[in-house]
Amino acid sequence: MSPDPATNQDLWNEDLAPTSAAQRTWRWYHFAALWVGMVMCIPAYTLSASLIEAGMSAYQAVFTVFLANAIVLLPMLLIGHAGTKYGIPYAVLARAAFGTRGARLPALMRAIVACGWYGIQTWFGGSMIYTLLGVLAGHEIGGAKLAGLGINGAQLLCFLAFWAIQFYFIVHGMDAIRKLETYTAPLKIAICFVLLGWVYQKAGGFGPLLEAPSQFVEGGKRAGQFWSTFWPSLTAMVGFWATLALNIPDFTRFARTQRDQILGQSVGLPVPMGLLAALAVIVTSATVVLYGKALWDPVDLASRMTGAAVLIALIVLLVDTVSVNLAANLVGPAYDFSALAPRRISYRTGGYITAGIALAMMPWKILESTQGYIFTWLIGYSALLGPIAGVLIIDYYLIRRTELAVDHLYKDDGIYGYRGGWNPAAIVAFVAGVLPNIPGFMNAAFPESFPDVGAAFKTLYTYAWFVGIAISAVVYGIMMKGRAAPALHPARSLD
Repeated sequence: MSPDPATNQDLWNEDLAPTSAAQRTWRWYHFAALWVGMVMCIPAYTLSASLIEAGMSAYQAVFTVFLANAIVLLPMLLIGHAGTKYGIPYAVLARAAFGTRGARLPALMRAIVACGWYGIQTWFGGSMIYTLLGVLAGHEIGGAKLAGLGINGAQLLCFLAFWAIQFYFIVHGMDAIRKLETYTAPLKIAICFVLLGWVYQKAGGFGPLLEAPSQFVEGGKRAGQFWSTFWPSLTAMVGFWATLALNIPDFTRFARTQRDQILGQSVGLPVPMGLLAALAVIVTSATVVLYGKALWDPVDLASRMTGAAVLIALIVLLVDTVSVNLAANLVGPAYDFSALAPRRISYRTGGYITAGIALAMMPWKILESTQGYIFTWLIGYSALLGPIAGVLIIDYYLIRRTELAVDHLYKDDGIYGYRGGWNPAAIVAFVAGVLPNIPGFMNAAFPESFPDVGAAFKTLYTYAWFVGIAISAVVYGIMMKGRAAPALHPARSLD
């Protein structure tokens, strides 16, 4: 697509331009396959572990995961609507609310979080290669940990190898990712049933975890503490897909119709996520019988299989991790980095930047503890992303009534230019949504340095995503009331 003559070249490139009719090839089953592909991943599998370790029963854990994904589906469908209607990515949509220059803030926030996730998934992929090599060698490979890194040389090399494998898809773009997701999704579903059959046969049933009561019942280790565990857990589960709830237009812009994106996402996210949680609980329950302890790490479980099974299992896990990482954690930041400097950064270059930052973040350190994973990482970034979602939803539905002047999204002097390219109302609303969660975050991330944070702030932090999205939505709605009328009438805009 060629730009309008009035388009600012610092706001436009071919990757950020609205999709053409020829590019809109995604049907509902592509979106369903996309979500099945992303859901069937190691971090999602291990989410159930964190909930059961926190004291929930198997049924409570599965319900919590399902409920969280049903909740996060709503902002995904709402924000995804704009992608399909106008063919624009998240980084461009954000310009309507935050301004043509101010949109760099939410784009950068989303991109940095995705870089962390890209690194985490790459670490999981490298761990599989490390495990596979150890099984083939007949003993654990590696040696002493490298100073400052906390991992050994073999782990580092395997991490770098998996990081390099993914470069093919960075180079070949969105269509290669769509094909990978579509073709691997049925394989992942089949593997789940094979795994269920394997553990049932080996263990002679599904094990004791399914019958174990929660620790919150009277007489249990954590009697009466269910709600104080449930709410932060629900927030963390929402946070798991909070990144995609923002940048889902990066995918829905390729949808043929609104029905395709709505049906595909509704079929592909909540139910498969709940079923995966159930699968994780069932398989882990059987490992108690097989190995005498609960094995929540599927890589560890695969390494204990014998013969060709271990090789097949780990290869499937490798393919799974590649497909998830590219779809969930590469596409969004690649567009976001491109939007920061469209003239110099293409979608592909944005992908290279994402992969580079993922290396520098040393993702294995984020995963050192369950506490760090849930309360610092998942809830922490949900506190940042919730307020952005609140601003975008209010702006698109209540202020604009879903009507955007698309050409003005690529002009500094258009109706989305606000003040020097920044919309003060969006910035104030974003800050207002983030501020209440900062004390709780500091206490969770650095408890020794911030031990005296008040109970009220700690409680607020357990609802971080919900608090952020609600506050920012209210503040933005009040500040923008009656101020965006020209955007509702593109024909009368500043041409």
